[in-house]
Amino acid sequence: MIVREEIRIVTGNANRPLAKKISAYIGKELTDCTVTKFSDGEIFVQFNENIRGADVFIIQPTNAPADNLMELLMLIEAARRASAMRITAVIPYYGYGRADRKDRPRVAITAKLVANLITTVGADRVMTMDLHASQIQGFFDLPHDHLYSSTLFHKYLEDMNLENLCIVSPDVGSIKLARVTARALNARLAIVDKRRPKPNESKVMNLIGDVEGCNIIIRDDMVDTAGTICQAAHFLKERGVQEIYAVCTHGVLSGEAFKRIEEAPIKKMIITDSIDQTSRNLSEKYEILTCSELIGEAIKRIFDEESVSSLFVD
Repeated sequence: MIVREEIRIVTGNANRPLAKKISAYIGKELTDCTVTKFSDGEIFVQFNENIRGADVFIIQPTNAPADNLMELLMLIEAARRASAMRITAVIPYYGYGRADRKDRPRVAITAKLVANLITTVGADRVMTMDLHASQIQGFFDLPHDHLYSSTLFHKYLEDMNLENLCIVSPDVGSIKLARVTARALNARLAIVDKRRPKPNESKVMNLIGDVEGCNIIIRDDMVDTAGTICQAAHFLKERGVQEIYAVCTHGVLSGEAFKRIEEAPIKKMIITDSIDQTSRNLSEKYEILTCSELIGEAIKRIFDEESVSSLFVD
């Protein structure tokens, strides 16, 4: 009979600060493993401790560069070959999730490709947070726990005590997130109608809802080049709103994102630490909330074979 010995928390190099916070919440040191590169750039992974029979949780977002995804796959592979009892891939930010359907001819559905890789390499379970599209959960032929950051943001936003509040979805794809936030904060809801002629470019077309005189919270799952959010902020400011706050789970922040955010009429950009921001010199306009307790609590419940459904409330 196989007996589970203990919980093991493992991480690569994608977001070590978050992994340390999660391990501290659980009360378990990170498992010692080597994740490094050869001189030609190839990745090398080795566990330096015995993990035979252990319940292994590998914390690794898959944001760019692609090395982060490769590290995750190699950590799963190494854990499987080291006879781990169960391997859970904990992916705070699921990179490549935007290519989730065939919306034009001859394109790769990369979200499914990554799911296939994680499944094939030997993961037993997957945990994600605020996927770009909910249907990605169905891409995995594995148990999948999809956490929501809403509880983190709702408490923070409630403490701000904003009056005459309106939650705005910057595009049609974020309506569900915006609606949930509006319901939790007892606020009105508005939608910016946007068209995207090509990736990372957007054009505001119309506004659905009354926002004049309101304090605004723009709610989205991620901010990459910040074109959508900043364009929406300028658009809303022209329509007589008061203060504008942007709330996004994943701060990808690439290209001209920093410049656009600084120039936009956004008072505060609120994100989580699902992607490591420690190497970036963020201005006072940014507020980073940690998702370590949410993920850590989910890990504890999975290890103890308890229900995590209460953490799925979105």
